Amino acid sequence: MDYTRPKADAVIVGLGWAGSLMAEELTRAGLNVVAIERGPWETTAANFPPGIAADELRYGVRREITKPPRVETLTFRNTPGQTALPGRDWNIWQMGYSVGGAGKHWAANSWRFNPSDFEMATRKRERYADMELAEGLIVQDWGISYDELEPFYDRFEKIGGISGQAGNLQGQIMPGGNPFEGARSDAYPTPPLVRSHWNDLFAKTTTAMGYHPFPIPAGTIGAAYRNALGIELAPCTYCGFYGCGNFSKSSPNICVIPALMDRPNFTLLTECTVMTVDKARDGKTVTGVTFKDSDGNIGQQPADIVCVSAYQLDNVRLLALSQIGTQYDPTTGEGTLGRAYNYQTMSYGFMYFDDEYMNPFISTGALSTQIDDFNGDNFDHSGLGFLGGAGIQALSDQGTPIGMADRVPPGTKKWGSEWKAAFQKSYQNYAKIQGQGTSYSHRDSYLSLDPTYKDANGQPLLRMTFDYNENDRKMSSFIRGKIEEICKATGASSYETISFPDRPNSPFTGYDSSHTIGGAVMGLDPATSVLNRYQQHWDAHNLFVLGASSYPNNGGYNPTETLSALTLWTARHIINDYLKAPGSMVR
Repeated sequence: MDYTRPKADAVIVGLGWAGSLMAEELTRAGLNVVAIERGPWETTAANFPPGIAADELRYGVRREITKPPRVETLTFRNTPGQTALPGRDWNIWQMGYSVGGAGKHWAANSWRFNPSDFEMATRKRERYADMELAEGLIVQDWGISYDELEPFYDRFEKIGGISGQAGNLQGQIMPGGNPFEGARSDAYPTPPLVRSHWNDLFAKTTTAMGYHPFPIPAGTIGAAYRNALGIELAPCTYCGFYGCGNFSKSSPNICVIPALMDRPNFTLLTECTVMTVDKARDGKTVTGVTFKDSDGNIGQQPADIVCVSAYQLDNVRLLALSQIGTQYDPTTGEGTLGRAYNYQTMSYGFMYFDDEYMNPFISTGALSTQIDDFNGDNFDHSGLGFLGGAGIQALSDQGTPIGMADRVPPGTKKWGSEWKAAFQKSYQNYAKIQGQGTSYSHRDSYLSLDPTYKDANGQPLLRMTFDYNENDRKMSSFIRGKIEEICKATGASSYETISFPDRPNSPFTGYDSSHTIGGAVMGLDPATSVLNRYQQHWDAHNLFVLGASSYPNNGGYNPTETLSALTLWTARHIINDYLKAPGSMVR
């Protein structure tokens, strides 16, 4: 049975961080808002009590809270000349599949991007005019500056109860923080997490090397805190699991949605898959969305404003399925939808010590100490032949036995008495350094609809064409060298380093990162961007697309706080500008 719901002021597709923040802003401004979520309703108390959340087999291995490939996957290839094939097993892209989205299972690394990340094309012209970039590299500014976004970073941190140590407070460099960060208007709302033994050792080592270690900002709460929406959050207990039943980990489910559900002008539809964003007959606006509910019925949700705020890959796919915008063609370079897809460039160091006790079971997804000396444009790139860099951090983010089982010294057998003896020792003596690097797109890296494979609804799967480009390979090799220097300086008895771009068929093999970026990017020029600087679609003024799909490039950080700040920035301009002159393009 087909049906049409009553018209709303705004409909929001996906209720993760971006969707819930947009819904909170719009409903507080008095709009009638309907949110549509593909997955089921979940709450922290019912779905993640402490007795259930600490289950590595359920969540870490079987991935109960992420979208299974049997529900929907994507096809992948490294180059345009290859035939893409679908990922049929669990892989690196861990998309949410319930209310809260990926905001429930994120590691809670809560970063502001470096000011240079928003304007690297300008930096290239002004600082590295003679640098020859890798052929085909795409480098473009976002159309927004760090200073413009700073108040919205601050707002998100006060909603999420983010823990950390300020490094640049109103222009004054603060001891113990990140001296390379952009200026902050206020300190973090909760104090930094207590360092692990490995964090302490890393901080001591890198300080002696002349670097500037600091505790990373985290969505794991540093002290009891009432957030900006009046919701009580509890301090982290360092249990080491990604699901949290203590109200100690920032998520849409505990930080935003409880406030939303009390508002009479907010409606949530769960277990409903949005099939298309519906265009008006003139093609210049959108009229709402069409969705399929859990009973197999097709529904229409009319609305004056449509906000697409699903996972980055889903955002791009939904625009393509809806035929909104022009698909990018790598042969001609024309079109913008799917263009400028980028990723996260990872390097690692794995160390083994003789007589340390790291106690890895005392951990969180964001218990880390980092140096930013080689991130973004914090160092001189002259003569290096690449742009970008990476944050280099000591992670105490994993103590679960199944995930740690292969962390034994190189050459150790993977079974039997030799493995058991090695694992018994290495569990306490193993340590990890991560280089989380920037990523710039390339003309041959893009997203499109697959011509062969379809989902259960008969709609084409998304096809990803991606391989690491020469710029990111050079950057990763440079960072790997810095990681190796730190490994040596720690006094580890043995170590190994790896740069993920060096592996064949990367990134679909192994766990690189789930930070997929771009494809519907923002900017100042409709010829190179899908959205304007307010994440408003150039071709449909009442359509806003929220998330990491907006980023023309990725910083050397996790993307969640920046996409959340951008959502708040967009919401402010919808309320203050767009609603006062409906039908206009926000400038």
